Amino acid sequence: MSDARPPIRIDTLAVVGVGLIGGSFSLALKRAGIVRRVIGVGRTQANLDTAVGLGVIDEASTDPAAAAARADVVLLASPVGQFPALMSQIAPALREHTIVTDGGSTKQDVIAYARRFLGAHFGRFVPAHPIAGTERSGAAAAFAELYRDRNVILAPQAETDSAAVNLVREAWQACGANVVELDAARHDEIFAAVSHLPHVIAFALVSMLAKRPDARTLLGFSGGGLRDTVRIAGSSPEMWRDICIANRAALLKLLDDYGKELELARGAIENGDGDALETIFERARDARQRWLLKEQAS
Repeated sequence: MSDARPPIRIDTLAVVGVGLIGGSFSLALKRAGIVRRVIGVGRTQANLDTAVGLGVIDEASTDPAAAAARADVVLLASPVGQFPALMSQIAPALREHTIVTDGGSTKQDVIAYARRFLGAHFGRFVPAHPIAGTERSGAAAAFAELYRDRNVILAPQAETDSAAVNLVREAWQACGANVVELDAARHDEIFAAVSHLPHVIAFALVSMLAKRPDARTLLGFSGGGLRDTVRIAGSSPEMWRDICIANRAALLKLLDDYGKELELARGAIENGDGDALETIFERARDARQRWLLKEQAS
């Protein structure tokens, strides 16, 4: 006899924040055939109309509480700075069985918000973070394949209902993702280094160049090096503002460490020390090569 469980089924999903993350989650679950109806919640009617027109969602709403009252699963996919207000709005409307999860890039702050604002529903909240994205945003950027073979982090707490965790895990797996669990503090430490810091660097570099009086000329002559380095500076400023503030303790330490590396390179350049500069570059190149080889092997 097979031990396989029947596939999950979500009758009504509410996606709060119909952009790349929330919209792609909706499309992937629709493609997998495990969700019957998706209500998209947002602040901008034009984006909601686009989402309906593209089939990303089935119904649009500007009222988070009204959508949550009808939902079996609620995904919070807006910038994390909006989470306290959103959780406060939806908490009184949630039914006993409703599961709430999120797609936020930070976890300790989100868990604290949920513990405070969801109250008795906290046990049905499953903290999550899909490690996927592009520099595009809005409903038109969503596509069903975004999560295929990507990692999704879950950070359940001691109080989190195991059935809720299982459903959220299976939903992400239905999107094609690999799901792993991670301690929230460790999550924030890791992603400050591999995601949040690179975005700050990209935004700062573009900002520096744009302030120059000859910015138009500089950017007109730029090639693949600059484009590759600053691609992620096309991401949502609002989203990354909230992420950086939420994870500022870990991020500030890394900015200090990065500043020290820049000073080493600056000192070598200032002193005309080619050997020292080459050593820095070789160390970085070799580390990158080892990382790429490890990725290819996995």
